[in-house]
Amino acid sequence: MNGVTGRMGYRQHLVRSLLALRDEGGLDLGDGTVLWPEPVLVGRRESALRAIAERHGLAHWSTDLDAVLADDTVEIYFDAQVTSARQDSLARAIAAGKHVYTEKPTSTGLSGALELARLARDAGIKHGVVQDKLFLPGLLKLKRLIDGGFFGRILSVRGEFGYWVFEGDWQSAQRPSWNYRAQDGGGIVVDMFPHWEYVLHELFGRVTSVQALAATHVPQRWDESGKPYDATADDAAYGIFQLEGGAVAQINSSWAVRVHRDELVEFQVDGTEGSAVAGLRTCRVQHRAATPKPVWNPDLPATESFREQWQEVPDNTGSDRGFDNGFKAQWELFLRHVVLDAPYRWDLLAGARGVQLAELGLRSSAEGRRIEVPEIAL
Repeated sequence: MNGVTGRMGYRQHLVRSLLALRDEGGLDLGDGTVLWPEPVLVGRRESALRAIAERHGLAHWSTDLDAVLADDTVEIYFDAQVTSARQDSLARAIAAGKHVYTEKPTSTGLSGALELARLARDAGIKHGVVQDKLFLPGLLKLKRLIDGGFFGRILSVRGEFGYWVFEGDWQSAQRPSWNYRAQDGGGIVVDMFPHWEYVLHELFGRVTSVQALAATHVPQRWDESGKPYDATADDAAYGIFQLEGGAVAQINSSWAVRVHRDELVEFQVDGTEGSAVAGLRTCRVQHRAATPKPVWNPDLPATESFREQWQEVPDNTGSDRGFDNGFKAQWELFLRHVVLDAPYRWDLLAGARGVQLAELGLRSSAEGRRIEVPEIAL
């Protein structure tokens, strides 16, 4: 596990996924076999790795990636490093014959992302890319509505994502400073457009065109040591995506917005038969038959509470445990894929589609025009 000293690698992938699996006694493969994940922590800071290992009673850690890749007992390489370091490490892991599982984006550009997918195909290894939003309770409920035909013909998708990330001068920032330096692979387009690609692709249809405007609203920030630096990467992006089948998606992403919604990300889906608003955990619906008929009158205050006119979608998971952590759920699927050859479609080619959308989104913003998104293949 390379990059576990970072926020995402440590919290979501190590603690809330693999260590959580161990706390449950391992992953039951269904045939009497239990898979027990044994993390090998990899990173550049020896003291940080040692501290994490001691905190969780883990025996294996190293600052020498090549030595770990040469170890035949290590079967899977996972990457949660900064984006700029990811492609090289993944390529080395593939060359060493390891199965690979990685955070997104898989590379800083489409050519690199496709090269990784080709290398993995030619090596015959199994490979996966984290697409965690698909496993969120709110989006699982949304998928249930889509599969059940609730919306009729889907017309549009509107997404709002973001929160205020403090500049780092008078309050510490919630995100690392490299996120705001383009030269280090930062930027909200590179970070979030890959998410929007797989959410749109999986739920509503392939993205066929993109028109985006990226902005750097906060031009100066302060790093982890309290020193000011120029923010060279975009911290907000406003995108319009045309989808296969005719629906239109509009998604705003910002690290410079104060939250006035129920959750940090929300998607509103409108269809001919009904609408839904889904967040991280909740999903509310309004069917055609229950849709009120508001009348526009700016001279009088609103006489109805629009939020109260929507109905909550129940969990109905079929499991006593309810919804599991989304990162952990995808880890379980990938481990089953490696060990049992169970189906798994979120591979490096799917990851490359996300890199492609981010690349074309930045190009659209720079050129001020709508850009077609061609299908990619190996």
